[in-house]
Amino acid sequence: MHSWPDPLLDSLSADTVVLDGAGGPWTAAMLHERIALLRATLEQRSAPQAPVAILADNSPDWLAVDLCTRQMGLTLVPLPLFFTPAQWLHVIAESGVQAVFCAQPQQAASLGFTEVVGSAGALALCQKRDAAPAPGLDGVQKITFTSGTTSTPKGVCLSAGQQADVASALHAGLASLGLRRHLCLLPFAVLLENIAGPYTALLSGATTICPPLAEVGMSGSSGFDPQRCLDAVARYGAHSIIVLPQMLQALVAAAKPGDARMASLRFVAVGGAKTPAGLLAAAARAGFPVYEGYGLSECSSVVALNLPGASRPGTVGRALSGRSLRIAPDGEIEIGGVLARYLGQPEAGAMWLATGDLGHLDADGFLTIDGRKKDILITGFGRNVSPEWPEAALSGTGRVAQSLVVGDGQPYLAALIVPLPSHDSMAEIQAAVDLANAGLPDYARITRWQLAAPFTTANGQATANGRPRRASIQHHYRQHIAALFDATETI
Repeated sequence: MHSWPDPLLDSLSADTVVLDGAGGPWTAAMLHERIALLRATLEQRSAPQAPVAILADNSPDWLAVDLCTRQMGLTLVPLPLFFTPAQWLHVIAESGVQAVFCAQPQQAASLGFTEVVGSAGALALCQKRDAAPAPGLDGVQKITFTSGTTSTPKGVCLSAGQQADVASALHAGLASLGLRRHLCLLPFAVLLENIAGPYTALLSGATTICPPLAEVGMSGSSGFDPQRCLDAVARYGAHSIIVLPQMLQALVAAAKPGDARMASLRFVAVGGAKTPAGLLAAAARAGFPVYEGYGLSECSSVVALNLPGASRPGTVGRALSGRSLRIAPDGEIEIGGVLARYLGQPEAGAMWLATGDLGHLDADGFLTIDGRKKDILITGFGRNVSPEWPEAALSGTGRVAQSLVVGDGQPYLAALIVPLPSHDSMAEIQAAVDLANAGLPDYARITRWQLAAPFTTANGQATANGRPRRASIQHHYRQHIAALFDATETI
Protein backbone atom coordinates (compact mmCIF):
# COMPACT_ATOMS: atom_id res chain seq x y z
CA MET A 1 0.00 0.00 0.00
CA HIS A 2 1.41 3.38 -1.03
CA SER A 3 2.06 6.42 1.14
CA TRP A 4 0.76 9.73 -0.12
CA PRO A 5 2.47 13.10 0.46
CA ASP A 6 0.65 15.11 3.11
CA PRO A 7 1.13 18.90 3.35
CA LEU A 8 -0.06 18.75 6.95
CA LEU A 9 3.03 16.79 8.00
CA ASP A 10 5.71 17.15 5.35
CA SER A 11 7.18 20.44 6.57
CA LEU A 12 7.41 19.60 10.28
CA SER A 13 10.81 19.22 11.92
CA ALA A 14 11.24 16.10 14.04
CA ASP A 15 11.50 17.89 17.38
CA THR A 16 8.47 20.19 16.92
CA VAL A 17 5.85 19.59 19.61
CA VAL A 18 2.74 19.09 17.51
CA LEU A 19 0.27 17.44 19.93
CA ASP A 20 -0.42 17.52 23.64
CA GLY A 21 -2.95 15.65 25.71
CA ALA A 22 -3.52 13.52 28.78
CA GLY A 23 -0.38 11.48 28.11
CA GLY A 24 1.92 14.45 27.61
CA PRO A 25 3.41 16.17 24.55
CA TRP A 26 4.14 14.49 21.22
CA THR A 27 6.88 15.67 18.87
CA ALA A 28 6.53 15.28 15.13
CA ALA A 29 8.94 12.32 15.33
CA MET A 30 6.70 10.62 17.92
CA LEU A 31 3.65 11.26 15.74
CA HIS A 32 5.34 9.66 12.73
CA GLU A 33 6.25 6.64 14.87
CA ARG A 34 2.64 6.23 15.97
CA ILE A 35 1.43 6.58 12.38
CA ALA A 36 3.82 3.78 11.35
CA LEU A 37 2.40 1.49 14.07
CA LEU A 38 -1.14 2.32 13.00
CA ARG A 39 -0.28 1.59 9.40
CA ALA A 40 1.07 -1.84 10.30
CA THR A 41 -2.10 -2.56 12.29
CA LEU A 42 -4.40 -1.42 9.47
CA GLU A 43 -2.55 -3.61 6.96
CA GLN A 44 -3.37 -6.68 9.07
CA ARG A 45 -7.10 -6.34 8.40
CA SER A 46 -8.85 -8.96 6.33
CA ALA A 47 -10.03 -6.13 4.04
CA PRO A 48 -7.09 -3.67 4.13
CA GLN A 49 -8.58 -1.33 1.52
CA ALA A 50 -12.03 -0.95 3.13
CA PRO A 51 -13.15 2.18 5.00
CA VAL A 52 -12.25 2.33 8.68
CA ALA A 53 -14.25 4.07 11.40
CA ILE A 54 -13.21 5.70 14.66
CA LEU A 55 -15.36 5.94 17.78
CA ALA A 56 -13.40 7.68 20.53
CA ASP A 57 -12.94 10.78 22.67
CA ASN A 58 -10.53 13.54 21.63
CA SER A 59 -6.89 12.54 22.02
CA PRO A 60 -3.59 12.59 20.12
CA ASP A 61 -4.34 8.98 19.13
CA TRP A 62 -7.55 10.10 17.35
CA LEU A 63 -5.57 12.54 15.25
CA ALA A 64 -2.86 9.96 14.56
CA VAL A 65 -5.51 7.64 13.10
CA ASP A 66 -6.85 10.47 10.95
CA LEU A 67 -3.41 11.39 9.64
CA CYS A 68 -2.51 7.74 9.05
CA THR A 69 -5.53 7.17 6.83
CA ARG A 70 -4.60 10.32 4.89
CA GLN A 71 -1.12 8.96 4.21
CA MET A 72 -2.43 5.51 3.25
CA GLY A 73 -5.17 6.80 0.96
CA LEU A 74 -7.85 5.13 3.08
CA THR A 75 -11.33 6.39 3.87
CA LEU A 76 -11.95 7.35 7.51
CA VAL A 77 -15.48 7.50 8.92
CA PRO A 78 -15.67 9.37 12.26
CA LEU A 79 -18.52 8.12 14.45
CA PRO A 80 -19.71 10.99 16.66
CA LEU A 81 -20.05 9.99 20.30
CA PHE A 82 -23.32 11.94 20.46
CA PHE A 83 -24.97 9.73 17.81
CA THR A 84 -27.30 6.96 18.98
CA PRO A 85 -26.33 3.28 18.47
CA ALA A 86 -28.96 3.14 15.71
CA GLN A 87 -27.28 6.06 13.95
CA TRP A 88 -23.85 4.42 14.30
CA LEU A 89 -25.22 1.24 12.69
CA HIS A 90 -26.74 3.29 9.87
CA VAL A 91 -23.41 5.02 9.20
CA ILE A 92 -21.51 1.72 9.31
CA ALA A 93 -23.91 0.05 6.88
CA GLU A 94 -24.02 3.01 4.47
CA SER A 95 -20.25 3.48 4.28
CA GLY A 96 -19.18 -0.16 4.14
CA VAL A 97 -16.96 0.12 7.21
CA GLN A 98 -15.35 -3.21 8.09
CA ALA A 99 -13.18 -2.13 11.04
CA VAL A 100 -13.31 0.46 13.79
CA PHE A 101 -10.81 2.08 16.13
CA CYS A 102 -12.33 2.22 19.59
CA ALA A 103 -11.11 2.76 23.17
CA GLN A 104 -13.42 -0.04 24.40
CA PRO A 105 -13.43 -3.26 22.34
CA GLN A 106 -16.70 -4.31 23.98
CA GLN A 107 -18.34 -1.22 22.51
CA ALA A 108 -17.03 -2.18 19.07
CA ALA A 109 -18.32 -5.72 19.60
CA SER A 110 -21.82 -4.38 20.28
CA LEU A 111 -21.72 -2.87 16.78
CA GLY A 112 -20.63 -6.14 15.17
CA PHE A 113 -16.82 -5.69 15.25
CA THR A 114 -15.99 -8.73 17.33
CA GLU A 115 -12.42 -9.55 16.25
CA VAL A 116 -9.53 -7.51 17.68
CA VAL A 117 -6.90 -6.97 14.99
CA GLY A 118 -4.42 -5.15 17.22
CA SER A 119 -3.79 -1.86 18.95
CA ALA A 120 -1.54 1.14 18.69
CA GLY A 121 -1.63 3.46 21.64
CA ALA A 122 -4.91 3.78 23.51
CA LEU A 123 -7.14 2.61 20.63
CA ALA A 124 -7.84 -0.96 19.55
CA LEU A 125 -8.72 -1.89 15.98
CA CYS A 126 -11.62 -4.31 15.76
CA GLN A 127 -13.06 -5.82 12.58
CA LYS A 128 -15.93 -7.92 11.24
CA ARG A 129 -15.74 -10.26 8.28
CA ASP A 130 -19.33 -10.20 7.07
CA ALA A 131 -19.58 -6.54 6.03
CA ALA A 132 -21.10 -5.65 2.69
CA PRO A 133 -18.66 -4.54 -0.04
CA ALA A 134 -17.66 -0.90 0.33
CA PRO A 135 -19.13 1.61 -2.13
CA GLY A 136 -16.79 3.18 -4.68
CA LEU A 137 -14.80 5.66 -2.62
CA ASP A 138 -11.77 6.45 -4.77
CA GLY A 139 -10.24 9.71 -3.61
CA VAL A 140 -12.43 9.96 -0.51
CA GLN A 141 -10.37 10.43 2.65
CA LYS A 142 -13.22 11.20 5.01
CA ILE A 143 -16.96 10.72 5.16
CA THR A 144 -18.51 13.13 7.61
CA PHE A 145 -22.07 12.35 8.63
CA THR A 146 -24.29 15.24 9.62
CA SER A 147 -27.27 14.67 11.90
CA GLY A 148 -29.36 17.09 9.84
CA THR A 149 -33.10 17.08 10.36
CA THR A 150 -33.78 13.35 10.32
CA SER A 151 -32.67 10.36 12.36
CA THR A 152 -30.69 8.91 9.44
CA PRO A 153 -27.46 10.92 9.01
CA LYS A 154 -26.29 11.98 5.56
CA GLY A 155 -22.74 11.27 4.45
CA VAL A 156 -20.58 13.96 2.81
CA CYS A 157 -17.48 12.66 1.01
CA LEU A 158 -14.32 14.76 1.21
CA SER A 159 -10.88 14.35 -0.32
CA ALA A 160 -7.64 14.93 1.56
CA GLY A 161 -6.91 17.86 -0.75
CA GLN A 162 -10.25 19.58 -0.11
CA GLN A 163 -9.64 19.51 3.64
CA ALA A 164 -6.04 20.66 3.34
CA ASP A 165 -7.08 23.57 1.10
CA VAL A 166 -9.38 24.95 3.80
CA ALA A 167 -6.70 24.53 6.46
CA SER A 168 -4.20 26.31 4.19
CA ALA A 169 -6.57 29.26 3.68
CA LEU A 170 -7.10 29.53 7.44
CA HIS A 171 -3.36 29.28 8.09
CA ALA A 172 -2.72 32.18 5.71
CA GLY A 173 -5.53 34.30 7.13
CA LEU A 174 -4.42 33.84 10.74
CA ALA A 175 -0.66 34.06 10.23
CA SER A 176 -0.41 37.58 11.66
CA LEU A 177 -1.64 36.39 15.08
CA GLY A 178 1.24 33.97 15.62
CA LEU A 179 -1.00 31.28 17.10
CA ARG A 180 1.16 28.58 18.69
CA ARG A 181 -1.24 26.72 21.00
CA HIS A 182 -4.72 25.63 19.92
CA LEU A 183 -6.99 24.07 22.57
CA CYS A 184 -9.65 21.73 21.17
CA LEU A 185 -13.08 22.11 22.78
CA LEU A 186 -15.30 20.39 20.19
CA PRO A 187 -15.28 16.69 19.27
CA PHE A 188 -12.96 15.76 16.42
CA ALA A 189 -15.92 14.04 14.75
CA VAL A 190 -17.24 17.59 14.18
CA LEU A 191 -15.56 18.75 10.98
CA LEU A 192 -15.22 22.35 12.20
CA GLU A 193 -12.79 21.40 14.98
CA ASN A 194 -11.04 18.72 12.94
CA ILE A 195 -10.01 21.04 10.10
CA ALA A 196 -9.99 24.55 11.59
CA GLY A 197 -8.23 23.24 14.70
CA PRO A 198 -5.55 20.51 14.33
CA TYR A 199 -5.16 20.68 10.54
CA THR A 200 -4.59 24.43 10.59
CA ALA A 201 -2.28 24.14 13.60
CA LEU A 202 -0.16 21.50 11.85
CA LEU A 203 0.34 23.76 8.83
CA SER A 204 1.37 26.54 11.22
CA GLY A 205 3.82 24.36 13.15
CA ALA A 206 1.70 25.02 16.25
CA THR A 207 0.75 22.65 19.06
CA THR A 208 -2.71 21.10 19.11
CA ILE A 209 -3.84 20.53 22.69
CA CYS A 210 -6.43 17.76 22.73
CA PRO A 211 -7.28 16.51 26.23
CA PRO A 212 -10.41 14.41 26.84
CA LEU A 213 -13.48 16.57 26.36
CA ALA A 214 -14.49 16.32 30.02
CA GLU A 215 -11.30 18.15 30.96
CA VAL A 216 -12.36 21.22 28.95
CA GLY A 217 -15.89 21.24 30.35
CA MET A 218 -17.79 19.11 27.84
CA SER A 219 -19.93 16.29 29.25
CA GLY A 220 -22.32 13.92 27.56
CA SER A 221 -23.90 15.10 24.35
CA SER A 222 -24.52 18.72 25.26
CA GLY A 223 -23.35 19.55 28.78
CA PHE A 224 -20.86 22.40 29.09
CA ASP A 225 -19.13 23.77 32.18
CA PRO A 226 -17.76 27.22 31.27
CA GLN A 227 -15.74 27.57 34.48
CA ARG A 228 -13.92 24.33 33.79
CA CYS A 229 -13.34 25.46 30.22
CA LEU A 230 -11.85 28.80 31.30
CA ASP A 231 -9.64 26.96 33.79
CA ALA A 232 -8.36 24.74 30.97
CA VAL A 233 -7.68 27.75 28.74
CA ALA A 234 -5.53 29.22 31.51
CA ARG A 235 -3.83 25.92 32.42
CA TYR A 236 -2.76 25.25 28.84
CA GLY A 237 -2.07 28.87 27.88
CA ALA A 238 -4.29 28.50 24.82
CA HIS A 239 -3.93 31.04 22.03
CA SER A 240 -7.03 29.91 20.11
CA ILE A 241 -10.27 28.02 20.62
CA ILE A 242 -13.36 27.24 18.52
CA VAL A 243 -16.80 27.51 20.13
CA LEU A 244 -20.48 27.26 19.27
CA PRO A 245 -22.77 30.22 20.05
CA GLN A 246 -24.23 28.54 23.15
CA MET A 247 -20.74 27.89 24.48
CA LEU A 248 -19.74 31.50 23.90
CA GLN A 249 -22.84 32.68 25.75
CA ALA A 250 -21.96 30.48 28.73
CA LEU A 251 -18.32 31.65 28.71
CA VAL A 252 -19.33 35.31 28.65
CA ALA A 253 -21.68 34.75 31.59
CA ALA A 254 -19.00 32.88 33.54
CA ALA A 255 -16.09 35.25 32.94
CA LYS A 256 -15.27 37.69 35.72
CA PRO A 257 -14.33 41.32 35.03
CA GLY A 258 -10.71 41.31 33.92
CA ASP A 259 -10.66 37.49 34.10
CA ALA A 260 -6.98 36.50 33.99
CA ARG A 261 -7.87 33.05 32.67
CA MET A 262 -8.43 34.57 29.22
CA ALA A 263 -5.12 36.42 29.08
CA SER A 264 -3.47 34.01 26.62
CA LEU A 265 -6.33 34.03 24.08
CA ARG A 266 -5.67 35.72 20.76
CA PHE A 267 -8.43 34.20 18.60
CA VAL A 268 -11.86 32.79 19.49
CA ALA A 269 -13.73 31.49 16.45
CA VAL A 270 -17.49 31.09 16.76
CA GLY A 271 -19.62 29.27 14.22
CA GLY A 272 -21.97 26.38 13.62
CA ALA A 273 -25.11 28.50 13.95
CA LYS A 274 -26.13 32.15 13.78
CA THR A 275 -24.59 34.18 16.61
CA PRO A 276 -26.64 37.10 17.98
CA ALA A 277 -24.96 40.48 17.45
CA GLY A 278 -25.62 41.32 21.11
CA LEU A 279 -23.71 38.24 22.23
CA LEU A 280 -20.73 39.12 20.03
CA ALA A 281 -20.68 42.62 21.49
CA ALA A 282 -20.90 41.27 25.04
CA ALA A 283 -18.07 38.82 24.33
CA ALA A 284 -15.86 41.62 23.02
CA ARG A 285 -16.58 43.74 26.09
CA ALA A 286 -15.69 40.79 28.32
CA GLY A 287 -12.30 40.50 26.62
CA PHE A 288 -12.84 37.59 24.24
CA PRO A 289 -11.10 38.18 20.86
CA VAL A 290 -14.10 36.74 19.01
CA TYR A 291 -14.48 36.29 15.24
CA GLU A 292 -17.61 34.84 13.65
CA GLY A 293 -17.51 32.52 10.63
CA TYR A 294 -19.71 30.38 8.41
CA GLY A 295 -19.33 27.01 6.74
CA LEU A 296 -20.84 23.76 5.52
CA SER A 297 -19.70 20.16 5.62
CA GLU A 298 -19.96 20.01 1.81
CA CYS A 299 -17.26 22.70 1.67
CA SER A 300 -14.94 21.01 4.19
CA SER A 301 -16.32 23.28 6.89
CA VAL A 302 -15.26 26.95 6.88
CA VAL A 303 -16.33 29.06 3.90
CA ALA A 304 -16.18 32.62 5.28
CA LEU A 305 -14.59 34.08 8.38
CA ASN A 306 -13.87 37.42 9.99
CA LEU A 307 -10.10 37.76 10.30
CA PRO A 308 -7.68 40.16 11.98
CA GLY A 309 -7.66 43.34 9.90
CA ALA A 310 -10.73 42.18 7.95
CA SER A 311 -13.52 41.94 10.50
CA ARG A 312 -17.00 43.41 10.39
CA PRO A 313 -19.18 42.58 13.43
CA GLY A 314 -22.64 41.37 12.47
CA THR A 315 -21.28 39.54 9.43
CA VAL A 316 -19.56 36.16 9.09
CA GLY A 317 -16.68 37.75 7.21
CA ARG A 318 -15.45 37.42 3.66
CA ALA A 319 -15.03 34.23 1.66
CA LEU A 320 -11.79 32.37 2.33
CA SER A 321 -9.20 32.08 -0.42
CA GLY A 322 -10.43 29.61 -3.02
CA ARG A 323 -14.10 30.21 -2.20
CA SER A 324 -16.62 32.36 -4.11
CA LEU A 325 -19.94 33.66 -2.87
CA ARG A 326 -23.02 34.97 -4.64
CA ILE A 327 -26.64 35.59 -3.73
CA ALA A 328 -29.40 34.05 -5.84
CA PRO A 329 -32.43 36.17 -6.85
CA ASP A 330 -34.45 34.68 -3.98
CA GLY A 331 -31.74 35.57 -1.44
CA GLU A 332 -30.18 32.11 -1.13
CA ILE A 333 -26.41 31.97 -0.55
CA GLU A 334 -24.51 30.03 -3.21
CA ILE A 335 -20.88 28.92 -2.96
CA GLY A 336 -18.76 28.57 -6.08
CA GLY A 337 -16.10 26.05 -7.01
CA VAL A 338 -17.42 23.30 -4.75
CA LEU A 339 -16.83 19.64 -5.65
CA ALA A 340 -19.79 18.34 -3.68
CA ARG A 341 -20.20 14.60 -3.30
CA TYR A 342 -22.61 12.64 -1.16
CA LEU A 343 -22.25 8.99 -0.23
CA GLY A 344 -23.93 6.83 -2.83
CA GLN A 345 -23.94 9.59 -5.44
CA PRO A 346 -21.38 10.47 -8.15
CA GLU A 347 -19.24 13.55 -7.80
CA ALA A 348 -21.14 16.50 -9.23
CA GLY A 349 -18.08 18.38 -10.50
CA ALA A 350 -17.31 22.04 -9.85
CA MET A 351 -20.56 23.87 -9.27
CA TRP A 352 -22.38 26.61 -7.44
CA LEU A 353 -23.68 24.93 -4.30
CA ALA A 354 -27.08 26.09 -3.07
CA THR A 355 -26.70 26.27 0.70
CA GLY A 356 -30.29 26.58 1.84
CA ASP A 357 -29.23 29.67 3.80
CA LEU A 358 -30.47 33.18 3.11
CA GLY A 359 -28.09 36.12 3.27
CA HIS A 360 -26.66 39.20 1.63
CA LEU A 361 -23.25 40.58 0.67
CA ASP A 362 -22.21 44.16 1.31
CA ALA A 363 -20.13 46.25 -1.09
CA ASP A 364 -16.89 44.95 0.47
CA GLY A 365 -17.83 41.29 0.21
CA PHE A 366 -18.77 40.67 3.84
CA LEU A 367 -21.52 38.08 4.18
CA THR A 368 -24.50 38.39 6.55
CA ILE A 369 -26.64 35.35 7.30
CA ASP A 370 -30.37 36.10 7.41
CA GLY A 371 -31.72 32.62 8.17
CA ARG A 372 -32.65 29.28 6.64
CA LYS A 373 -34.64 29.35 3.41
CA LYS A 374 -36.87 26.46 4.41
CA ASP A 375 -37.58 27.97 7.83
CA ILE A 376 -39.15 31.21 6.59
CA LEU A 377 -42.45 31.88 8.33
CA ILE A 378 -45.27 33.57 6.42
CA THR A 379 -47.61 35.15 8.92
CA GLY A 380 -51.36 35.32 8.54
CA PHE A 381 -50.86 38.88 7.30
CA GLY A 382 -48.47 37.78 4.55
CA ARG A 383 -45.21 39.01 6.09
CA ASN A 384 -42.10 36.84 5.59
CA VAL A 385 -40.04 36.40 8.76
CA SER A 386 -36.92 34.31 9.30
CA PRO A 387 -37.39 32.85 12.80
CA GLU A 388 -33.66 33.25 13.43
CA TRP A 389 -34.17 37.01 13.52
CA PRO A 390 -36.35 37.19 16.66
CA GLU A 391 -34.51 34.16 18.08
CA ALA A 392 -31.24 36.09 17.83
CA ALA A 393 -32.92 39.07 19.51
CA LEU A 394 -34.00 36.85 22.41
CA SER A 395 -30.51 35.36 22.81
CA GLY A 396 -29.02 38.85 22.62
CA THR A 397 -30.82 39.85 25.82
CA GLY A 398 -28.37 37.74 27.84
CA ARG A 399 -31.27 35.99 29.57
CA VAL A 400 -32.31 33.34 27.03
CA ALA A 401 -30.21 30.26 26.30
CA GLN A 402 -32.28 28.92 23.41
CA SER A 403 -35.55 29.66 21.69
CA LEU A 404 -37.70 28.52 18.81
CA VAL A 405 -40.04 30.99 17.14
CA VAL A 406 -43.22 29.69 15.47
CA GLY A 407 -46.19 31.28 13.74
CA ASP A 408 -46.45 30.15 10.12
CA GLY A 409 -49.92 31.19 8.91
CA GLN A 410 -50.77 32.70 12.30
CA PRO A 411 -51.74 36.28 13.13
CA TYR A 412 -48.72 36.69 15.42
CA LEU A 413 -45.46 34.98 16.41
CA ALA A 414 -44.90 32.89 19.52
CA ALA A 415 -41.84 31.26 21.05
CA LEU A 416 -40.64 28.28 23.02
CA ILE A 417 -38.02 29.63 25.41
CA VAL A 418 -35.18 27.96 27.32
CA PRO A 419 -33.96 30.55 29.84
CA LEU A 420 -30.51 30.79 31.31
CA PRO A 421 -30.55 29.21 34.80
CA SER A 422 -29.95 32.56 36.48
CA HIS A 423 -32.86 34.22 34.65
CA ASP A 424 -35.58 31.60 34.86
CA SER A 425 -38.34 33.48 36.70
CA MET A 426 -41.46 34.28 34.71
CA ALA A 427 -40.90 38.00 35.26
CA GLU A 428 -37.33 37.87 33.93
CA ILE A 429 -38.36 35.86 30.89
CA GLN A 430 -41.12 38.35 30.09
CA ALA A 431 -38.62 41.16 30.54
CA ALA A 432 -36.32 39.43 28.04
CA VAL A 433 -39.18 39.11 25.55
CA ASP A 434 -40.03 42.79 26.00
CA LEU A 435 -36.40 43.78 25.48
CA ALA A 436 -36.13 41.69 22.31
CA ASN A 437 -39.41 43.04 20.98
CA ALA A 438 -38.25 46.62 21.47
CA GLY A 439 -35.78 46.18 18.62
CA LEU A 440 -38.13 44.34 16.25
CA PRO A 441 -40.90 45.57 13.93
CA ASP A 442 -44.41 44.68 15.00
CA TYR A 443 -44.77 41.73 12.62
CA ALA A 444 -41.60 40.06 13.99
CA ARG A 445 -42.36 40.52 17.70
CA ILE A 446 -43.11 37.68 20.11
CA THR A 447 -46.68 37.92 21.36
CA ARG A 448 -46.86 34.76 23.49
CA TRP A 449 -44.31 32.29 24.82
CA GLN A 450 -43.95 28.97 26.60
CA LEU A 451 -41.12 27.52 28.68
CA ALA A 452 -39.24 24.58 27.17
CA ALA A 453 -36.51 22.16 28.25
CA PRO A 454 -33.06 22.55 26.65
CA PHE A 455 -32.76 21.51 23.01
CA THR A 456 -29.91 18.98 22.92
CA THR A 457 -28.46 16.30 20.69
CA ALA A 458 -29.44 13.76 23.35
CA ASN A 459 -33.16 14.46 22.97
CA GLY A 460 -32.89 14.84 19.20
CA GLN A 461 -33.74 18.54 19.28
CA ALA A 462 -30.36 20.04 18.28
CA THR A 463 -27.61 19.28 15.79
CA ALA A 464 -23.98 18.84 16.81
CA ASN A 465 -23.36 22.49 15.93
CA GLY A 466 -26.18 23.72 18.15
CA ARG A 467 -28.80 24.43 15.49
CA PRO A 468 -32.34 23.64 16.63
CA ARG A 469 -33.94 20.70 14.85
CA ARG A 470 -37.16 22.54 14.24
CA ALA A 471 -39.35 19.70 13.04
CA SER A 472 -38.41 17.55 16.04
CA ILE A 473 -39.01 20.39 18.52
CA GLN A 474 -42.31 21.38 16.97
CA HIS A 475 -43.52 17.78 17.02
CA HIS A 476 -42.52 17.33 20.67
CA TYR A 477 -44.21 20.58 21.74
CA ARG A 478 -47.13 20.42 19.27
CA GLN A 479 -49.77 20.68 22.00
CA HIS A 480 -48.02 23.60 23.70
CA ILE A 481 -47.62 25.37 20.35
CA ALA A 482 -51.30 24.86 19.56
CA ALA A 483 -52.16 26.42 22.93
CA LEU A 484 -50.01 29.46 22.13
CA PHE A 485 -52.33 30.25 19.23
CA ASP A 486 -55.57 29.34 21.03
CA ALA A 487 -57.34 32.58 21.91
CA THR A 488 -59.06 30.86 24.83
CA GLU A 489 -55.75 29.99 26.51
CA THR A 490 -53.76 32.31 28.74
CA ILE A 491 -50.11 32.19 29.63
